Amino acid sequence: MKIYFPIILFLVSLSIQAQKVYSVKYENQADIKVFVVNYPNQADLKVYKVTYYNQAKNNNGLWFFTKYANQADKKIFFVEYANQADLKIYFVNYQNQAGWNDVAKKHLMY
Repeated sequence: MKIYFPIILFLVSLSIQAQKVYSVKYENQADIKVFVVNYPNQADLKVYKVTYYNQAKNNNGLWFFTKYANQADKKIFFVEYANQADLKIYFVNYQNQAGWNDVAKKHLMY
C-alpha cells in the first residue's frame, strides 16, 4: 500500500493543470511575458485571482500568485507594451468571468 500512494499522487498531479504563477522581476527569468489590457475583448485570457492555491485548477484563467518562484507552475513577467507580450490578459472581478478568448494561446499556460 505504501508503494502505491506515491504513484497515485504522481498521476493525480499530472492530471491537474494548476495555474500557480509567480511574477518575476526580470524578463529573462520568465516563462511567459504578459501584458495587462484595458478591456476584456482585447485579452487572450481573462484572469481571476483566487485566494487559495487549491482553487487554481485546470487551464481556465484561475490564477494563484505564489510567494516563491519554486512553488509556481509558470513564472511570468509583466511587460510595458502589448507587442512585447506572449499573452495578453485582463483581470476580471468574478470567477465565472475567467476564461480564454483566444484558445490558440492556451498551450502557453500548460
